[in-house]
Amino acid sequence: MTLEEIRKKKRILGYTNTTLSDLTGIPLGTLNKILSGDSKNPRPENVKALEDVLFGSAYGAEKTDAPREKGPGDYTIEDYYALPDDQRVELIDGVFYDMEAPTVEHQLLVGSVYAQLLAFIRSKKGKCIPLVSPVDVKLDEDNKTMVQPDVVVVCDREKITERVVLGGPDFVLEVVSPSSVAKDYIKKAAKYEAAGVREYWIVDPLTNRVIKYDLEEGSSPSI
Repeated sequence: MTLEEIRKKKRILGYTNTTLSDLTGIPLGTLNKILSGDSKNPRPENVKALEDVLFGSAYGAEKTDAPREKGPGDYTIEDYYALPDDQRVELIDGVFYDMEAPTVEHQLLVGSVYAQLLAFIRSKKGKCIPLVSPVDVKLDEDNKTMVQPDVVVVCDREKITERVVLGGPDFVLEVVSPSSVAKDYIKKAAKYEAAGVREYWIVDPLTNRVIKYDLEEGSSPSI
């Protein structure tokens, strides 16, 4: 079993490094070094522990009457808030998704869009409020989804609390990164539409495109 296979399986299952550390017993710092490739010769017992959790008996084999640990699909917002402050993740339908540190290009795009939205709303003396990541958005009522869009605009100020935006914003923008393509184009698009987001834009530096979803009208995306 190669480390690339382990990393791929981790992404498929939606595990965070923190979750894997808890399940395998490998210290988080050591696990981070193994998965990043900084550890050139990881201890065989650590690799075996990762294989057992990701490919083996952790969830697939018969168990005793011992309680089952939480796995993808089981996590809630309480688990989200229990993570360390430096662990950036999103929670979608009970599954954790790691968030990579944004690139300089990503931040420049996000900052530019936010500044233009803020200036436009102020010029029209609008009441809507633009917010820039990181800001928590609790989309669902089932306590299993918490996302951090890059830019949102909220017109119903009652949705904005000190800690979180409750419900779908009116406008959402995501800047795609190589690791977030499927999440942004598929999972989040469906979640935003279900939550009542009126307009969803995807800025894709990989293809130099901006895709606009008019979710309120239910029309096909435009480029």
